[in-house]
Amino acid sequence: MTVWDSARRAREARLQAGARYAQGKRVERKDATALLEAVMQPGDRVCLEGDNQKQADLLAQALAAVDPGKIHDLHMVQSGVVLPEHLDVFELGIARRLDYAYSGPQSQRIAKLLFGGKIELGAVHTYLELFARYYVDLTPQVALIAAVSADRDGNLYTGPNTEDTPAIVEATAFKDGVVIAQVNQIVDKLPRVDIPGDWVNFVIESDKPFYVEPLFTRDPAAITETQILTAMLAIKGIYGPYGVQRLNHGIGFNTAAIELLLPTYGERLGLKGKVATHWALNPHPTLIPAIESGWVKQIHSFGSEVGMDDYIRARSDVYFTGPDGSLRSNRAFSQVAGLYACDMFIGSTLQIDLQGNSSTVTADRVAGFGGAPNMGSDARGRRHPSAPWLQAGKEADPDGPAPLRRGRKLVVQIGETFGDKNVPMFVENLDALKLAEKLNLELAPVMVYSDDVTHIVTEEGIANLLLCRDKDEREQAIRGVAGYTDVGRGRDAKMVQRLRERGIIRRPEDLGIDPLDADRRMLAARSIKDLVRWSGGLYDPPSKFRNW
Repeated sequence: MTVWDSARRAREARLQAGARYAQGKRVERKDATALLEAVMQPGDRVCLEGDNQKQADLLAQALAAVDPGKIHDLHMVQSGVVLPEHLDVFELGIARRLDYAYSGPQSQRIAKLLFGGKIELGAVHTYLELFARYYVDLTPQVALIAAVSADRDGNLYTGPNTEDTPAIVEATAFKDGVVIAQVNQIVDKLPRVDIPGDWVNFVIESDKPFYVEPLFTRDPAAITETQILTAMLAIKGIYGPYGVQRLNHGIGFNTAAIELLLPTYGERLGLKGKVATHWALNPHPTLIPAIESGWVKQIHSFGSEVGMDDYIRARSDVYFTGPDGSLRSNRAFSQVAGLYACDMFIGSTLQIDLQGNSSTVTADRVAGFGGAPNMGSDARGRRHPSAPWLQAGKEADPDGPAPLRRGRKLVVQIGETFGDKNVPMFVENLDALKLAEKLNLELAPVMVYSDDVTHIVTEEGIANLLLCRDKDEREQAIRGVAGYTDVGRGRDAKMVQRLRERGIIRRPEDLGIDPLDADRRMLAARSIKDLVRWSGGLYDPPSKFRNW
């Protein structure tokens, strides 16, 4: 006789085992590890909420303290590998297999554990890809999440950093999994209900707020004149000509420079109201001057940013906020917006090869991708037109019939030809290929594939890859903006000159830009303190960014 509710029965057994540590749904902090040992089983798929900002740190510590004799060979399915405990569980034998998306702070350690055979790698995903698999073949049996507060019934208020929580909880709760939440406090009444209590099985009140990484804060004082030059090139050579209004910026000083030039250089070019009005973007502090100057109409955010809460509350016309005034972020929805509703993604990378493939994997770092492959890919399912999308499509396929021609998302890689420690951004072959060979991976961890990249911007100029008609033109266009790297020095000078004559390569002087004009005085704010002033004192930066 077929049993159709075996998973539900298994969950009830887990809940009964954990109930001895709970009063209702509440579990004391000291019993957190014992609770995990009671509800988990060897080989479970476990989602420990590690976003790229918000961390369920108390639960991470509790998981790292379980007895490996009882709990072992876990399959961790989490978007961010950020805390030391996220990797401690592999060294201790508690976990064995990993599917993830981002590992910035742990990128070097995760590389060592992968090479050392401590981690069995499933795949390095994009955020949306991993969320999707939660609902197909990577559904968590136990989810360990974080929220700001809970009430007595287990309803959760996630606050501004909702991030991945809805995607994790819904997949787990509605497929007979166990959901355990750490919260900063338990209260009588929540500001709003973000996660219903009947989706949550156990709640643990932490002794301190969960950790949030100020991942998107860039100090304007660290922006260089070269980054200002690349920002000027991008604004005048891409934002303006395409009329890009709906966009996403990646993390980095190059895009921070663009944000700080909108109210100055962008204003001088007459682009206000014509570009950069609607965003899928975390609350970047460097966007404050553009918001205050009336450039920005609307922002939907993947997560929040430390110190921006009061500013967001006071700018509800711009941000998505609840009745309580706090931001409601949602990584899954914002990734979808970036994939389908934005006309441009512009971000940085560590390596670009001769075809235009890019990756953040190097010989000793496996940083993951986060959302860049979603932001930086051409959504083949898109059907609504917009002027930038149609223009890019026409450049890529000038001879195709207009009603049947696909548009193209603008996918821009921006950076300096030489990065940190004078390491070249342009390479003959990506280190991702070496990693794939070492780990015997079937697929190299490429962040943005070459056929999605439309433009590359460096201090040497802009390469418009949409206008290239064959792989040789594409390679020479990339070499043509690669500067004095080995890749750049290998260019065919005559062919690069022909590409320049056709407008495929555009130097600063071709755009009427004098590199000597790239001056820090052009920035709307030149320090964190300037950003605070622009915000009217509403922005409260983390202490490590204060120098006054």
